[in-house]
Amino acid sequence: MVEASGMMYTNTNTTLVPAFNPSIQRNHLRLCQLPLLRRHHVQFSLSATASETSAFMETIPWGCENDSLENSSSLLKWLSQSGLPSQKMAIDKVDVGERGLVALKNIRKGEKLLFVPPSLVITPDSEWSCPEAGEVLKKNSVPDWPLLATYLISEASLKESSKWFSYISALPRQPYSLLYWSQSELDRYLKASQIRERAIERTNNVVGTYNDMRLRIFSKYPDFFPEEVFNIKSFKWSFGILFSRMVRLPSMDGKVALVPWADMLNHNCEVETFLDYDKSSKGIVFTTDRPYLPGEQVFISYGNKSNGELLLSYGFVPKEGTNPSDSVELPLSLKKSDECYEEKLELLRKYGLSRSQCFPLRITGWPLELMAYAYLAVSPSSMRGKFEEMAATASNETTSNKDLRYPEIEEQALQFILDSCESSISKYNKFLQASGSLDLDVTSPKQLNRRLFLKQLAVDLCTSERRILFRAQYILRRRLRDMKTGELKALTIFNGFRKFFK
Repeated sequence: MVEASGMMYTNTNTTLVPAFNPSIQRNHLRLCQLPLLRRHHVQFSLSATASETSAFMETIPWGCENDSLENSSSLLKWLSQSGLPSQKMAIDKVDVGERGLVALKNIRKGEKLLFVPPSLVITPDSEWSCPEAGEVLKKNSVPDWPLLATYLISEASLKESSKWFSYISALPRQPYSLLYWSQSELDRYLKASQIRERAIERTNNVVGTYNDMRLRIFSKYPDFFPEEVFNIKSFKWSFGILFSRMVRLPSMDGKVALVPWADMLNHNCEVETFLDYDKSSKGIVFTTDRPYLPGEQVFISYGNKSNGELLLSYGFVPKEGTNPSDSVELPLSLKKSDECYEEKLELLRKYGLSRSQCFPLRITGWPLELMAYAYLAVSPSSMRGKFEEMAATASNETTSNKDLRYPEIEEQALQFILDSCESSISKYNKFLQASGSLDLDVTSPKQLNRRLFLKQLAVDLCTSERRILFRAQYILRRRLRDMKTGELKALTIFNGFRKFFK
């Protein structure tokens, strides 16, 4: 399963528009982030009762319950009949991902694999089985994401009448995504991780997008978009599919697409290969970055994502320590007791930041933006002339001062970051210590199995994020100790000189 790189947001009229920004990451990094809707904002808040989980486990009347090989074989048969050429890979049961693509023969490093023709790829330009519905969306200039989400629902509802029936039948009824965690499950299992806020934000955006489409289009054309089909349940399903499977193809001018067969490929953190359109073979391919023996699972990269981002979109967490792109978001906040609080806050807002801001920590360190924010947070009024420089650097909106340093307040800035690290570590410790007793109140076997599965994902995520925080804590403590040791040595030398001259 693969995902598109991009962002979605609303304008002042709440019309959803895409804002794909290749400058954020390389083209093949499929990170999808959705800022909070500004108007028609719908809070994701439900009662935390036993019925809540069952409500979120409701499934739509298409797709498959399990990633079975039988469903996959039917898909491959349809693909072959529809023009998919002979492949060097086959669907099989695998250890990583339950089902995946394995090599049928020796595959060399640098070899092009897959070859899915454009006729078997779903894009915003794909032909609708109900042309009138497609014309309505295009007439209303609906952007690619909600257009494709609506397209999937429309084709799925037609069942055997749709060209894509075999593909949709092989898609999961409940995509692996935090979209399918209830509010109480997010609060219960992810309260220590900042990914909880991202999950709520994403769900709010999906709900807001549906409400916008319902208000502007679906309610005005009920013959094409009946509410019993085009509802929030089916919209969450279609967006779950897009988040986990949509790709952006650089050689097709960044066109977003769903690529059947290719989305059977599982992710490996050490693999760097990605999908693209190959003009010579006129198909979607990927180039292997390593050789494979017959029977070995063939992997692709979903992008340089943290474990939290992989859980957010795909519903899995890599084994601790295996993801070189793993990171944890560290929250920092200005103190309201700061005599320059209002002035600093105004400058942060000028550069698109807020009083409370999250920055990524990696096992290898932290970005300059985080350090600049910490400098601003601890800087005294005597450094007022440097406030804007710090705020601009914290927002990454400046090309200068890439080696920004203020030695006179560096110790305070490092201590400020350390305090935040230790506060976060405390939250992770509290969750992990209590995780063993979190599900003792569940009596239903089915509900217990779900909760145990979600809890294990949360424990794996929190363990990996806490590991990064521990590393940052160690580095910060060592730096502060060295600085204090250096100051003590300097003071000793200075006192020695004073005694000598006396």
